[in-house]
Amino acid sequence: MKDKPKVGRIGELQFTIEEKHAIDFSGDDMPAILSTPWLIWFMEHSARETMLPLLDLEESTVGVVINIEHLAATPVGQCVTCTARVINTEGPLISFSLEARDTQEIICRGTHKLRVVRKSRMARRIQEKLQHMS
Repeated sequence: MKDKPKVGRIGELQFTIEEKHAIDFSGDDMPAILSTPWLIWFMEHSARETMLPLLDLEESTVGVVINIEHLAATPVGQCVTCTARVINTEGPLISFSLEARDTQEIICRGTHKLRVVRKSRMARRIQEKLQHMS
């Protein structure tokens, strides 16, 4: 890493909910609202975005733990802001508190851990797994 992330470092990611982000069982009497899997995707990427400026070219991040509560429904078309704040660092393991808000309320809270990895090492490990599939 170019620089160790400091506790309190914050990253944000904003997005507008599109139809592809909605629950797949909307329709009939169920409105088109943000699905939990997509919310997790955006939350995890808010943490990743927090780390990207600190990484060397040979490094990337992978999520290893995520724990969230999806607290409120948000309709398609609304804007959501995801915030990730560094709360702990242990070598390559970085812990975050997460929060997401729509235009009216907090819709998600949780925690996330990601690990800084060397791309070449990760590629080597995946190649080994692929060779064992044959």
